[in-house]
Amino acid sequence: MRAVVLALTLAFVAGQHHNFAPDFAAGKTYVYKYEALLLGGLPEEGLARAGLKVSSKVLISAAAQNTYMLKLVEPELYEYSGVWPRDPLTPATKLTSALAPQLLTPIKFEYANGVVGKMFAPDGISTLVLNVHRGILNVLQLNIKKTQNVYELQEAGAQGVCKTLYAITEDEKAERILLTKTRDLNHCQEKIMKDMGLAYTEKCVKCQQDSKNLRGATAYNYILKQLASGIMILEAAVNEVIQFSPFSEMNGAAQMETKQSLVFLEIQKAPIVPIEAQYLHCGSLKYEFSTELLQTPIQLIKINNAQAQIVEILNHLVAHNVERVHEDAPLKFLELIQVLRAAHFADLEMLWSQFRNNPAYRQWILDAIPVIGTPAALRFIKEKFLADEMTVAETAQALIASVHMVTADTEAIKLVEAMAVNNKILESPVLREIVLLGYGTMISKYCVGMAVCPAELIKPIHEQLAEAVAIDETQDIILFLKVLGNAGHPISLKPITKILPIHGTAAASLPMRVHADAIMALRNIAKKEPRMVQDLALQLYMDKALHPELRMLSCIVLFETRPPMGLVASLANIVKTEENLQVASFTYSHMKSLTRSTAAIHASVAAACNVAIKILSPRLEKLSLRFSKAIHADIYNSPLMLGAAASAFYINDAASILPRSIVAKTSAYFAGAAADVLEVGVRTDGLQEALLKNPAIINSADRITKMKRVIKALSQWKSLPNRSPLASIYVKFLGQEIAFANIDKTLIDQAIALATAPSVQAFGRNAVKALLSGTSFHIAKPLLATEVRRILPTAAGLPMELSLYTAAVAAAAVQVKATTTPTLPENFHLSHLLKTDMQLETEVRPSVVVNTFAVMGVNTAILQAALVSRAKLNSILPAKIAARLDITEGHFKIEALPVSVPEHIAAVHVETLAVARNIEDLAAPRITPIIPAKVLQPISREILTSKIVSSAAASWSRSSEIISQGVPLAIIKSKAAQFEKKYCVETVAIGVKGCVKVATENAAHIRDIVLYKLAGRHSVSLSFKPIKGEAVERLEMEIQVGPKAAEKLIKQINLSEEEITEGQPVLMKLKGILVPGLRNGTISSSISSSSRSKSFSASSSSSSHVSSKATNVVAPLRGRSSSRLSSSRSLSSSKSSSASNLASLFGASSSSSSSSARLSKRVIYPHKFQNNHKKQALTSQAIPVPPSMSRSSASSFEAIYRQNKFLGNEAAPTFAIIFRAVRADNKMQGYQLAAYLDRPTARLQIILAALAADSNWKFCVDGVLLSKHKVTAKLAWGAECKQYDTMITAETGLVGPSPAARLRVAWNELPSALKRYAKKVYDYIPASMLAGLIQGKDENSAKQLSLTVVATSDRTLDFIWKTPMHTVYKLALPLPIALPLDEVTGLTPFDDLADRVHYLFAKVGTAECSFAMDTVTTFNNRRYKNEMPLSCYQVLAQDCTDELKFMVLLKKDHIEQNHINVKIADIDIDLYPKNTDVIVKVNGMEIPINNLPYEHPTAKIQIRPKGEGISVFAPSHGLHEVYFDKNSWKVKVVDWMKGQTCGLCGKADGEVRQEYRTPSGRLTKNAVSYAHSWVLPAESCRDTTECHMKHESIQLQRQVNIHGQESNCYSVEPVLRCLPGCFPVKTTAVTVGFHCIPTDSPPENLNTIYDNSVDLKETAEAHLACSCTAQCA
Repeated sequence: MRAVVLALTLAFVAGQHHNFAPDFAAGKTYVYKYEALLLGGLPEEGLARAGLKVSSKVLISAAAQNTYMLKLVEPELYEYSGVWPRDPLTPATKLTSALAPQLLTPIKFEYANGVVGKMFAPDGISTLVLNVHRGILNVLQLNIKKTQNVYELQEAGAQGVCKTLYAITEDEKAERILLTKTRDLNHCQEKIMKDMGLAYTEKCVKCQQDSKNLRGATAYNYILKQLASGIMILEAAVNEVIQFSPFSEMNGAAQMETKQSLVFLEIQKAPIVPIEAQYLHCGSLKYEFSTELLQTPIQLIKINNAQAQIVEILNHLVAHNVERVHEDAPLKFLELIQVLRAAHFADLEMLWSQFRNNPAYRQWILDAIPVIGTPAALRFIKEKFLADEMTVAETAQALIASVHMVTADTEAIKLVEAMAVNNKILESPVLREIVLLGYGTMISKYCVGMAVCPAELIKPIHEQLAEAVAIDETQDIILFLKVLGNAGHPISLKPITKILPIHGTAAASLPMRVHADAIMALRNIAKKEPRMVQDLALQLYMDKALHPELRMLSCIVLFETRPPMGLVASLANIVKTEENLQVASFTYSHMKSLTRSTAAIHASVAAACNVAIKILSPRLEKLSLRFSKAIHADIYNSPLMLGAAASAFYINDAASILPRSIVAKTSAYFAGAAADVLEVGVRTDGLQEALLKNPAIINSADRITKMKRVIKALSQWKSLPNRSPLASIYVKFLGQEIAFANIDKTLIDQAIALATAPSVQAFGRNAVKALLSGTSFHIAKPLLATEVRRILPTAAGLPMELSLYTAAVAAAAVQVKATTTPTLPENFHLSHLLKTDMQLETEVRPSVVVNTFAVMGVNTAILQAALVSRAKLNSILPAKIAARLDITEGHFKIEALPVSVPEHIAAVHVETLAVARNIEDLAAPRITPIIPAKVLQPISREILTSKIVSSAAASWSRSSEIISQGVPLAIIKSKAAQFEKKYCVETVAIGVKGCVKVATENAAHIRDIVLYKLAGRHSVSLSFKPIKGEAVERLEMEIQVGPKAAEKLIKQINLSEEEITEGQPVLMKLKGILVPGLRNGTISSSISSSSRSKSFSASSSSSSHVSSKATNVVAPLRGRSSSRLSSSRSLSSSKSSSASNLASLFGASSSSSSSSARLSKRVIYPHKFQNNHKKQALTSQAIPVPPSMSRSSASSFEAIYRQNKFLGNEAAPTFAIIFRAVRADNKMQGYQLAAYLDRPTARLQIILAALAADSNWKFCVDGVLLSKHKVTAKLAWGAECKQYDTMITAETGLVGPSPAARLRVAWNELPSALKRYAKKVYDYIPASMLAGLIQGKDENSAKQLSLTVVATSDRTLDFIWKTPMHTVYKLALPLPIALPLDEVTGLTPFDDLADRVHYLFAKVGTAECSFAMDTVTTFNNRRYKNEMPLSCYQVLAQDCTDELKFMVLLKKDHIEQNHINVKIADIDIDLYPKNTDVIVKVNGMEIPINNLPYEHPTAKIQIRPKGEGISVFAPSHGLHEVYFDKNSWKVKVVDWMKGQTCGLCGKADGEVRQEYRTPSGRLTKNAVSYAHSWVLPAESCRDTTECHMKHESIQLQRQVNIHGQESNCYSVEPVLRCLPGCFPVKTTAVTVGFHCIPTDSPPENLNTIYDNSVDLKETAEAHLACSCTAQCA
């Protein structure tokens, strides 16, 4: 009813033409009482807050039509820093007096229909004061509609144009209109806000939808009175809350609360008189930013004389950061930056001229100037470099920093643009690169937040890119593409697209690395225009004619656009039919890794990939590591909105060892934003080839001409592009590329020449002289690591700031003094140092102080009131080292000398404070801890001291005890508000006591959430002090090699014969009773062969518990095929039981009848290990040993051991190492290690002994090389090495026909701690690591472990792991490389060591093609029947690049015997059978077998017998081996040739789906057609090769109806046919593709038919052997 009455009243008033806008009648002055209170902090009462209050009378009177005057009377300012609401506000009297002239000056403003228009004020009124007026006028902003009482609109205000809700009601009794309006500050058409340091971050829309970090709303309550002329505001109350949390809202938020009150007092008749000055237009109601942009919220500085203040700060920084960093150095550095920002350019010039010749001051200035963040910094750097006052290195460092720190505006961009065309900068490639990349970065920063970014800024780069393309300047094209990538301007999409190989042949002719960089340049554009980039990237990805690397890069770009579900599904459909396995593997792995992403920003992509991955075959996951992969891993905590991610892209194109390119990237997620922190990319295109290829190959023009003459007969042969030997690397920081480098052979040669230049040797000589004369220096380096700010206005017109600052200063003082004996001559060579006794003493005192500030509150140039969280890290770690080296005597000694250490070597202090200060009273800032002292509820105060008394006999730790000092106080609350503990550890061995002290005072007693736990005071400190009475003067490590080693031994070693048992006899008997399953209960350390064999072969009862991490197999393994895996069935058991039982692997056992029944069948490997040592006697080249050693390893080892248990009795040690602490009381403490070598028995003995007089603890290692197939070692330790012992044996042998290696570990007794840690290690092994293992139960030795590795082939391994409980198998584990099994067991074909290493390295990555039983197995392991034509050579394998490094031809003669011809270097090698032998011809001359091996006089080429045939070796030419015998042949190419070969053996690129490529590059599905395409045809039937065939296109013998037209069809794939005048005597059917043309069309030119498409597949007849008439043409 009231609403109806109100509506009728409003309608009546409207009918009377009454105004519903606030009205201030002419001739009257309206007086109001105004108050504004701003408070920042946590919302709960009883905690500290910071704020300020503005109180004044406000006078408003009309000056003209719609123009009014506003004047403040009796203004007062108050500061607040205290516990709310207990503490009172403090009047800021001085600040009020200083601002009074401005506050009391009346201003003018336009006001019509409740809307505030323009503002006018005299000159001299600061923007800050005007913003205070705007806060008052903001209350007057009212848009009252006559016909609605509840409505929404976007209303302009001081904070922008935001969504506002109006609600109007009427108080009839009081004759008042009550109006309420609320403004949602998170829904603004135009939000007034300034961000600094956030240009490189990407907002997470999904995160902000779930939980906004920054929320704000303002509520206005008005009491209005209806007057005849309008409405009068009687009272207005404003309440605004802006809250912020770096976490999700459930974890708490700090808030800024603003309250305004405007209360009508009276009407005065005296008008407001403006001052006698011109009133200037000063903007509108919208807030304007001013000096707060240059004002850091951390400290308030009154700048009177900038130059003098800069000098004063510099003096302080230089003077107080020499020996160590001053604790206030970061704050002083921030102060320096702030004063520099306020200084004029002339001040910087004067400062530079005063200090540029002083190195210490110069370095501080050069570190500070770049982080000023104003265009003056760029101008300064430019002018000083052009004036030759800064070096290239200094300029490069300054430019990189300044480009990222400077605020991007038109002035700064113009400066960088001018630098980019400056001749002097262009002369330096490094500076040119930095400036141009920086230009792109500046444009990117400038365009952040802009709806439309000016295209004029980037057009100069577009023009330069077009010019570089026109003149084919590859390096410039790449550079300009990277600039466009940094800028990320959407208008650059068109010029980048022109570079991509999808628009005409011009772009296709550019190098592929240009195309790759063009695709990568799309990534930053994708962040702004994801849809446009998605279309382009998908187009590139779908183009199967593109190089696989480009398609994979397109995949990276595509996923960085965060594609929708439909696009990801389309991608999966493409992959499903993808023939290129590199692309398929990369895309599948990328999708698979994204499905595991937990980051909110990837949520939609992860969901889409989860669906798409189900479309694809899981077989793609099983592709080997040689195929391209994409890996993404992240960790994200949604409540904390905090996380990190890492991505790695491994891109290969030919399944070679060295990938084509690798990209690694790290990202961070914080407070609802994401940033790419660091990215590094490396390309190795052609690098491996450049390192391993014979450099003489390139210059052999004769070879290339000869080979081209051979292959010219191939139909439509197309060579592959050469790889240019090049490596490149780039670095991106925060998504912007800051540096890149191309590394080619020329650059490497230049670097080598520079390193070996006389100037470098002279520099090294001078450095040594400086060390000999003694030198000391100190360095200091400041860094502003973080400056992130967000400034936004409050309803009161004062700015609120959220900011994060991190500043650090590191310093190091270094003193070095060296001496040599004898003294070096004046002009010595560096090699002379090796013949002297060198002594070096160094003292280093590195220190660092890091300060981090997180601020929320009011920040202006004259006053600050904010909540400040400050973290300070202070660390210093001095060290004094003395070293001595005498190479001729084999002596080395290093000492750690005593050095003065501060109380804390590292300390972190964090505290949160409420701070209020003003510029007029800087000496009296008001600072209050956020948690007042009396609120703290102490829970406990403990000092825990863990005293570890070191003793050598007890392995440095005999006992530890915890001593509680201090009485726990009463527990008042369940959540601790105050906590303090101190943990101390004493290490007597080095005489040092280390303590960690932890203290915290937080607000968790109020709310147990993260933000409240962080609020308060926290500290962690680390300290080291000497132990009283245990003073250690120094620590020493001394090494002596050679005859003098015995002289260095401090303690005499004497291994006694007494047996040391682990415990008393009674305890041992008790153990035997309690553990009945343990055989040989007594542990003896006697070393008789009989007892040893019993103890090492004892077996324990089997356990029923089987690890759930492995597959339990209950059926025996049959054969060696993978079907063994599929036939197994799984038995599950709990993780806990399996873990406990695996821990018993060292001797304990258990049994269970039910489980034993289930596992009654055993898993047995089909072959036993056959030891090579037993099968083969030592040859004359091996080390001679006594005849008694021909028995088993245990007896052989024991025989040698019994002859001499301690080698030191008869021989001096080979070397000795002494570790000791030199104590003040001269007590011996430390260890000595002595090594003895007995060459006749090939025995090595190492003994580590404690130096303490009362300790007999030793650690002994005895190792014997029994043969080249076997080595045995015994490890023993404890008292006189008799408490514990272990026998380790490593040997080679055979398992069936396959070579194998076995490692066995057997023991008598092990420490319980070792068993305990073994269990812990097992518990930490993730179940996924052991997936696919086959586990069975076997009769194994009780105290023995063994691991057998079987090389079933050169690319697969079997693992057999035997424990006392189980036998575990891992079968057919694929290897990414080939094992050189033959070469390891035998000799390599080369004698020189470097050649041998080169050969073995090449063998590891070879690809092999072979022939046996009429079947060819290609490099990619694809098999097909080769129906060879008689007497015609086929290209078996060749280098398919223009270099033509080698060619291997195959021919079948008239009696169907194979002939091989190898063309390499300048020779032709023919291999063919004759009777029972293989004939070798080099350049037509036969070489008898007896004269082999043959070595090429200049090239690294060898021909030698191998098995039943002959092998040709030429790895440096790309051809690793060609083997030929009567029945088979093999061709192996080296790793760097993969993807560059062609012929019958294929490309060796791993692409089995694209194996059959003809010489023209066409992909055919028919193996016979493919093989025939590589036949070298004859030119005439009179050819001496007796090959009477040619390739031709044949016509289908029938007409075909294609698309409704009768057509003639011609083969587009060449078919082997006899030459004219010859007829076939042997034929075969072959399926080829045909292209059809209508019968009424002109006949097709058969010379170009091969380029046409395939319309149908039909079978044709191919000729294999021909007979010619005598009159053949």
